Amino acid sequence: MAKTDYQLIILGGGPAGLTAGLYAARDRLKVLLVEKGVVGGQVLVTDWIDNYPGFPEGVTGSELVEKMAAQAARFELETKNGNVVKINLTDEIKKLILESGEELTCQALIICTGARPNKLGIAGEDEFTGKGVSYCATCDGPFYRDQEILVVGGGDTAIQEAEFLTKFARKVTVVHRRDTLRATKILQEKAFANERIDFIWNSNVVAIEGEKEVERVKLRNIDGEEKEIAASGVFILIGTIPNNEMLPLEKLGADEYGFIKTDDDMRTKVPGVMAAGDIRSKTVRQIINGAGEGAVAAIASEHYLSGLN
Repeated sequence: MAKTDYQLIILGGGPAGLTAGLYAARDRLKVLLVEKGVVGGQVLVTDWIDNYPGFPEGVTGSELVEKMAAQAARFELETKNGNVVKINLTDEIKKLILESGEELTCQALIICTGARPNKLGIAGEDEFTGKGVSYCATCDGPFYRDQEILVVGGGDTAIQEAEFLTKFARKVTVVHRRDTLRATKILQEKAFANERIDFIWNSNVVAIEGEKEVERVKLRNIDGEEKEIAASGVFILIGTIPNNEMLPLEKLGADEYGFIKTDDDMRTKVPGVMAAGDIRSKTVRQIINGAGEGAVAAIASEHYLSGLN
């Protein structure tokens, strides 16, 4: 094989990318982690994490990322800030093209570009993210014991998460912009039978308000009528968008939503290309399984590189 800049490039610096970088650097591979912004990904906007092992008192998202990055740096993981706009996988050598025009080449590639939640784009949403606004019931549900909260959405995820949230909240109100849910019938039946779940139909959340934390939301129905209801938490569950704009999805293999399909070892259809973390096609998107997938992807990359040599 022709000479490349690196044996392995990791694209993305969230928990999956940092863990893959830790494993690869510790194994003395010539590896580069490329991140367009600050390392950490969605974890950085997570105010508090109670379910990551090893932190019995909990940890902030920024503290957890800082520790992950420091551990990778201990093994001299090389990192680079840059926005990758195109990836060429037509040849055996993988080529990444940055917005600056710079090109990076590698023998193996791990894609950890992650995903982002769909947002409502309303007043108060960004201001109260981590202070009552959440996009993950599994992550934040236990913080709302015996409180009244809202779930925005009507698909499978929203209704499943609403059901889950009743384990903690005193009352869960589902706000849906239509008069019927999109969730599967069995999920609907369970939700309708749950005494702790109420529904507000044909309505949109138009503002989230409060002082230091969420205290109330403003709703507007299809007739234009507005009202306010009290809530200490708002779970916005209207879908997740993969960060795949720079990826050759047809070549890699993706599901109908644009998430990359892999085998159990994180390998894509393209030899030498792995994917890990929230960019993968899967049902659970948590910090811990993203980190685990990063480790598996790094090991798979090492096996691939060993085969080349």
